[in-house]
Amino acid sequence: MDNRNISLPTKIIVYIIMIAFTVLTVYPIFWLVIQSFKTNTVYLTTNKLSLPASWYVGNYPFVWIQGNFFTFFVNSVIYAAVTVVAVVILSNMAGYAFAKISYKITKFLHGLFIVGILLTLQSILIPLFLMVNAAGIYNTRLAVLIPYVALGLPMGVYLCTDFIKSIHDELLESARIDGASFMKIFTRIVFPMCAPVSGTLAIITFTGTWNEFVLMNLMTATEKYKAIPAAVGRYSGALGSDYGKLFTSLTVALIPILIFYFIFRNQITKGVAAGAVKG
Repeated sequence: MDNRNISLPTKIIVYIIMIAFTVLTVYPIFWLVIQSFKTNTVYLTTNKLSLPASWYVGNYPFVWIQGNFFTFFVNSVIYAAVTVVAVVILSNMAGYAFAKISYKITKFLHGLFIVGILLTLQSILIPLFLMVNAAGIYNTRLAVLIPYVALGLPMGVYLCTDFIKSIHDELLESARIDGASFMKIFTRIVFPMCAPVSGTLAIITFTGTWNEFVLMNLMTATEKYKAIPAAVGRYSGALGSDYGKLFTSLTVALIPILIFYFIFRNQITKGVAAGAVKG
C-alpha cells in the first residue's frame, strides 16, 4: 500500500493508536523500575503512581548480595542458554527431516511432536516428577534442563518443519548432486536459511524458560539449583510482602529479557515477514 494514498485523518488515527499501545506497553516497565527505588514503608504509605521523594538504592545491593541473587541469576542463564541452543538446533534438525525426508513413519512421528503442543505442564507434572526421581537426577540441573528442552521441542519442530517446507527441493538436490552429505546440506544451506524462524523460536524459548517457576521449583529442593523466579517469590508471601525488594528483583530479572529481545528483534521481524509471505 502506498502511504501517499492514505488520508491525513487516517494517518492521525493510526499514529494515535500506535502511541497509545506504546504507552500501555512501556509504562508498566517504567512503573516497575520506579517502585524499585522505594522502601516498603514508602510504597505502602504513598501514592502508588508517584515518583519517590528520595531515591533509595539500598534494595539493589540487598537483593544481589544478601538475597544471594547472583546464584539464582547464574542458574537462570544456564537454564535459558542451554535450552535455547538445544531447542533451536534439535528443532531445525527434526524439521529438516520431517520436511524433506519422506518415509511412511515420517508423518506419524511428526504428529507425535505436534500432539505435544496440546499438553499442558500441569497435566504432566506428576509423571514427570516420578520419572526424574526414578532416574536419580532430582535436585540437579539436568532435572530442569531435560524437561525444558523436551517441552520446547513440539512448538519448535512445528515452526521449523513448516518453514523448511518452503525451501525449494531443487536447491538441496543440486547440493546433493555436487556430493554434499546430509549433514553438510543441513549445516551449510538449511540451517543458515532458517535464521528468521530460529530467531523467533529463540525468543519464545528464552522468555518461557526465563520466567518458568512451577517446574523448576518442583524439580529442585535447594537454592543451589533454583532460578530467578524462585528468588522473586522470596519477597512475596501470604502473610506479607517486601514490595521494594520484590520490584527490585523483578527489575533485575527483566533486564536480560530486554537485552535478548533487542539483540534478536530483527530476526523476529524477518520471521514474521517470512511467515506472512509464505502464507
